[in-house]
Amino acid sequence: MADAAALRKLAETDVSQEITKEQYIPVLTNPPFVFVDGTFNTRDLGLVPGSPVRAGFAYRSGALAQLTDNGRAVLEGKLGVKRVFDLRSPEERGAAPDPPLDGVEHTWIQSSRPDSTPDLDRFVAGEGEEGYREMYLEVIDVYRDSWKAILEHIRDRPADPFLVHCTAGRDRTGVLAGLLLHLAGASDETIVLDYLLSRIGTEPVRLMLLNFAVAGTNAKSQDQPGFYNLINLRASCWNAFVDGVRKEYGGFEQFITDKLGFSKDDLAKIRTNLTSS
Repeated sequence: MADAAALRKLAETDVSQEITKEQYIPVLTNPPFVFVDGTFNTRDLGLVPGSPVRAGFAYRSGALAQLTDNGRAVLEGKLGVKRVFDLRSPEERGAAPDPPLDGVEHTWIQSSRPDSTPDLDRFVAGEGEEGYREMYLEVIDVYRDSWKAILEHIRDRPADPFLVHCTAGRDRTGVLAGLLLHLAGASDETIVLDYLLSRIGTEPVRLMLLNFAVAGTNAKSQDQPGFYNLINLRASCWNAFVDGVRKEYGGFEQFITDKLGFSKDDLAKIRTNLTSS
């Protein structure tokens, strides 16, 4: 496993710059990443340096539509995944549905409303902190029913490893991963490191995701002001979101109790199940 400082340094590479295969392949084929043929940005939350989450329980990744037979075998066998949570929109799922996996339950819950198209003007200032704060606050609101289902799974089915994904496994999945790491008692540094690791995890599909982002934002070009702030991953943007959760809801725990209906005993059970086998 690479040390946290080396991983973070590579993860802070600007998305306008290529991370070479010589740089990323040794990282993506070692913990916390897991090589699953046909997808990308897959990792075990329990193997992120400094993570208190137990290994082999909570996984995250990008889209699964292109899984190969070998990739399916890794998820079903080596990782023992019993449930997949899909955080994508109906349109994304329709265009690239998850393949069936033997012995694996697939869960997709209709979000409360469609995702908004990011306003690039909100990402122009600084490193895009204000735009990210607003975008991620919308994510935790729009996908609250999915968050509830995932937390119920952790509370009630601690023997069943699970995987959460969206399209890039970056933003929606990253918000959920940060929430779980926080509940498990991870340090701010560990949470930010996991968030930034998606910069390395998505490098094999970087150009595809750049085009996806252009289409998803209605950007006139990649040179439009705010665009590169939106597609980069930076600690300052995650921290702006966390500050927004604190101001809007009183913190992650209060969001979970007040908005998702969990009790403090539930939170304690979730933390225990995330950290103890």
